Amino acid sequence: MRMKWMQAVVMSIGIAAWHGAAAQEQTSTAGQSQANTASQRQAATASESQFDLGVDFYRTFTDATSGLGTEQTPTNSGGGMFEIRYINSPFIGFEFTYSYNHANQSFTPKPGACGFTCSNPTTNLTATADEIGLDYVVSKRFGSLRPFAVGGTGFFITSPARSTYEVNTVVRPVFIYGGGADWGVLPHFGIRLQFRDNLFKAPNLSALYPATGVYTHSAEPMAGLYFKF
Repeated sequence: MRMKWMQAVVMSIGIAAWHGAAAQEQTSTAGQSQANTASQRQAATASESQFDLGVDFYRTFTDATSGLGTEQTPTNSGGGMFEIRYINSPFIGFEFTYSYNHANQSFTPKPGACGFTCSNPTTNLTATADEIGLDYVVSKRFGSLRPFAVGGTGFFITSPARSTYEVNTVVRPVFIYGGGADWGVLPHFGIRLQFRDNLFKAPNLSALYPATGVYTHSAEPMAGLYFKF
């Protein structure tokens, strides 16, 4: 009788130990699964994040404007842009930009509607344009390719050179939008192709002519390089 009782006790202990080991294995497996899921999420977040410096070169295509007796015609030119961009996730990204280009302007009386400017001479001004922008960036990585879209605001500063007649340096708010793609060709270097458009009110640079009071836009196809940290 005592032997049977001891056998029952041993069997009970064995069953309890087996259940404990199984429960511990399930807990370990669940913990490992959660750890793997967390690691995968961290890896996905890390693959989407990016901090880089970029340099782009572009060509401007700026529309002429007409209003209040003035016809204003900008000259298209080449320019360059410097970018500092930080992307945390596909829907969270920001960049700071600074760009520079020549922005020569021609002012003439508007035929049939010039009023008191009809007798003014055609005025050609040599000018430069600086733009400072802060943009929101949406992007998504697909291997070595990352398409993106940008939208933001800043200031467009047009500075004319000295002229026979009085001239003005003009600062205008600018609305920026566009998109493009990054192509990573090396671990830290890549090619950036993009197209941007800048919407702002035409600057009144010459004291001889009133501002046209019309919004214009400057389209900028760009190509450049970026360095990723």
